Amino acid sequence: MQTKITFRHLKSNPSLNDAANEILTKISKFNDNITFADVVFTQDVDCQAEIFLQVQGSTLIAKESSEDFVKSLNLASDKLTRQLRKHKTKDAKSKVEGIEY
Repeated sequence: MQTKITFRHLKSNPSLNDAANEILTKISKFNDNITFADVVFTQDVDCQAEIFLQVQGSTLIAKESSEDFVKSLNLASDKLTRQLRKHKTKDAKSKVEGIEY
């Protein structure tokens, strides 16, 4: 899985970089078909974290904002975990329904 971490309107922070890599390794356990991951940290009114994942031709996106980047990152990763589970069950259902007996 290729990863890209971007900081918008703020300087790069090694602790946020490590936290993002840790979250991405946890997320990658849910699906082996993740090809690309992009994490974007944006400093506007709130601290916003966005995670983009490319999985088997579809893109999953989670955006969260709060008063802390780590909190936003954790909330976004929870959203992506739910999306990955749903994507995996939909994929499994389509494979089962496609089998002819």
